[in-house]
Amino acid sequence: MEGGDEAAIERMVDSKDLQQQSKALDKLTDHVEDRQLDSTRVQEAMASIAASAEADRNAMRMREKELAAVKINAADVDIIANELELDRKVAERTLREHKGDAVAAIRSLLR
Repeated sequence: MEGGDEAAIERMVDSKDLQQQSKALDKLTDHVEDRQLDSTRVQEAMASIAASAEADRNAMRMREKELAAVKINAADVDIIANELELDRKVAERTLREHKGDAVAAIRSLLR
């Protein structure tokens, strides 16, 4: 019976080796799947960021168009720039942001 016992022991050892190898393979494939899943998440996040950035740029373009359409008085720009010692571009933009209202623009600049 010793030959039968040895064969049974050998089968158990082979079975344990196969189980260990199977577990190792599962861990390896799980790791690869996780990496692929992470890669997909990164790509989705990058696409979302790109779409958000494009939306922000479009919103800024629209805002610049709106501001450019505001009628302002050149004398108001000169007064604000000179009295508050500002660059003309800053004075003009602030005046446009306040729809040409010089008093509101000055108050905003003084805060």
